[in-house]
Amino acid sequence: MENVYDLVIIGAGPAGLSAGLYGARSRMNVLILEKEKSGGQIVTTSDIANYPGSIPDATGPTLIKRMVDQCEEFGAKIEKGTVEEVDLKGKIKKLHLKGGSEVESKSVIIATGAYPRRLNVPGEKEFTGKGVSYCATCDADFFTDMEIYCVGGGDTAVEEALFLTKFASKVTIVHRRDELRAAKSIQEKAFKNEKINFLWNSTIDEIRGDGIVEEMVVKNTKTGEKTVIKAPEEFGTFGIFVFVGYIPNTEIFKGEIELNDKGYIETCQNLKTNIPGVYAAGDIREKSLRQVITAAADGAIAAIQAERHIESIEY
Repeated sequence: MENVYDLVIIGAGPAGLSAGLYGARSRMNVLILEKEKSGGQIVTTSDIANYPGSIPDATGPTLIKRMVDQCEEFGAKIEKGTVEEVDLKGKIKKLHLKGGSEVESKSVIIATGAYPRRLNVPGEKEFTGKGVSYCATCDADFFTDMEIYCVGGGDTAVEEALFLTKFASKVTIVHRRDELRAAKSIQEKAFKNEKINFLWNSTIDEIRGDGIVEEMVVKNTKTGEKTVIKAPEEFGTFGIFVFVGYIPNTEIFKGEIELNDKGYIETCQNLKTNIPGVYAAGDIREKSLRQVITAAADGAIAAIQAERHIESIEY
């Protein structure tokens, strides 16, 4: 079947690149489509300390470059392209790209990821990776013995605040309401933890600094009063960890693939979706740990399943 790929992967983050590597090494004709630049969220990470085998001074961009080079070495094609519409239900899957072109494939892995919900306040984007973080597991170690502010009041926010107390001298949960939304059992642990403080009825209005976070403006949601919180002189900075939810990149798959009530793609343990030959890998699935290592594992599993699918179908 000329001009039909064995496997097309949508997204060139760690999940997509891992899938591309495994697919290409299995002698499949593989195309990875990425609408922006390869790497996903990890390219904004300045240090990689918890990925097994990471070399000293590894960064998000250097890790992704090695992944890209490895994929291409085994024959996977990586091209820039934005998928705007999909037709996945037949034996041959069709992807309609921005600009009018079309790609056909025997199998598809969706690895379009999810992105943290932002506060959308001045300074947030500028200081992401320079004091502002969305991943405690990734960045907690950089704030050892410092003060950390953890934004949010749900299960994830409070659980991450508890985790952050292993590193920080003090963790303050900033919540827009006067009570948490987390499960009672999680709340009880937080209230008992001597390192955790609470800033109720509060939102972050602005983040400031010179190269790194040095201060933030906090607004009281009831009175409207604003307070400037400055970094302790000892360190000159503090951490702001934001946990107000994730948004999966599944808009174009609505009505085509089964999604859960939060918009994530539903899969079985082998990462199959409700459509034969279509798989989902990485943060596009709802999962308890969003890390490079779990995304890479998803990609490997999905690629092997795609290979088995192709072998089982007559085209």
